[in-house]
Amino acid sequence: MSMNGGRGGRERLVVIGGDAAGMSAASQARRMRGPDELEIVAFERGHFSSFSACGIPYWVGGDVPERDRLIARTPEEHRARDIDLRMRTEVTEIDVAGGRVRARDVDSGDESWTSYDKLVIATGARPIRPDMPGADAPGVHGVQTLDDGQALLDSLAHTRGRRAVVVGAGYIGVEMAEALIHRGFQVTVVNRGKEPMSPLDPDMGRLVHRAMEGLGITMVNDAEVTKLLTGQDGRVRAVATEDAEYPADIVVFGIGVRPETALARAAGLPLGARGGLLTDLAMRVRGHENIWAGGDCVEVLNLVSGQEQYVPLGTHANKHGQVIGSNAGGGYATFPGVVGTAVSKVCDLEIARTGLREKDAHRVGLQYETVTIESTSRAGYYPGASPMTVKMLAERRTGRLLGVQIVGREGAAKRVDIAAVALTAQMTVEQMTALDLGYAPPFSPVWDPVLVAARKATAKVRAR
Repeated sequence: MSMNGGRGGRERLVVIGGDAAGMSAASQARRMRGPDELEIVAFERGHFSSFSACGIPYWVGGDVPERDRLIARTPEEHRARDIDLRMRTEVTEIDVAGGRVRARDVDSGDESWTSYDKLVIATGARPIRPDMPGADAPGVHGVQTLDDGQALLDSLAHTRGRRAVVVGAGYIGVEMAEALIHRGFQVTVVNRGKEPMSPLDPDMGRLVHRAMEGLGITMVNDAEVTKLLTGQDGRVRAVATEDAEYPADIVVFGIGVRPETALARAAGLPLGARGGLLTDLAMRVRGHENIWAGGDCVEVLNLVSGQEQYVPLGTHANKHGQVIGSNAGGGYATFPGVVGTAVSKVCDLEIARTGLREKDAHRVGLQYETVTIESTSRAGYYPGASPMTVKMLAERRTGRLLGVQIVGREGAAKRVDIAAVALTAQMTVEQMTALDLGYAPPFSPVWDPVLVAARKATAKVRAR
């Protein structure tokens, strides 16, 4: 049923969420169809649109000098393209049967309904805040939005003590620990895993552990936070585990995010095992012709494991938005899935991974071999050559590449892209050994580290 009465025959596209996926979708739909054919209304509950959450740790740490550099496109720029972006407006209900959404002005509390012909859900993710005493005390922070980053910077500026505790050692936890070191804080990271960087296997995480200690960060592994202690003024003063207390003037939670899908759940839309929306290849919400979803609120297909996975990354969010905008604008595009590529850094140590870890392969029933090699970023005799560790997983018997993890200095992180392409193409490690990669002494050894690992994996697979 169309709801474009009173709009001169125009369709209305409503977008919930004004960041990467939502505004990429709105912008692409606008490219496809002009304002005389398609009205676009977008709702964003925060103060900022189209910003880089990935850049927040680098802004907090001082590498990025000012907040506004993280904003790709302002609300005014979106409005100039005939996108009716309503900031500080939170959608509180989706009426699927009625084809409308209820929105509330965050400042005034006023509520109103807006009908739609097509709907995009791009509600993102929310930081995991454990339900424990003290978790909401002053001085305790998450970092998901620019508002969060500003609140943390304000807190850092007004905190007398210089002791910080970061809870969690995934990407955000590790990056925030380094940022706080740069701000002159004594930093302790409390991590429930065996080693930092859970996206890596523990043997590769150990290399990150050493680098963090080299920065002066105190690592506490195999430790579960049980409560946050507060002082007489109500501010946080320590983080407690079962057997220790760690004094803290500032606490940052970096234990991951969950998909923000309460709206979708209440509307009866299909969710996966991790709570993310389920879509088809065109990013349509399954079973709903005129509703799309993308970004950190959806689950995606892992092309290596063949299973749905929750991977909240900005790269995917922007691609989702392009696909959704093309489809909502009357064109056609698909998002086939991911292989799970991600990079990060600790000081000058570069960290990269793609595909499956050992526990991922084990969980989906794949039998595999692993190899780990030590190589260098450049020809060993060329100035500036630095060590690099590459770990590779290959399927037993078939030799299909399953995953790669790389830890090293300059040139390590982006080498993982070779493996990401090989995974997407479902190459075997033997096929990889013949890849015609660029070589000159300033850039790599004559056998690139990834190819050295592929050769070793080929020999191991053949031996079976």
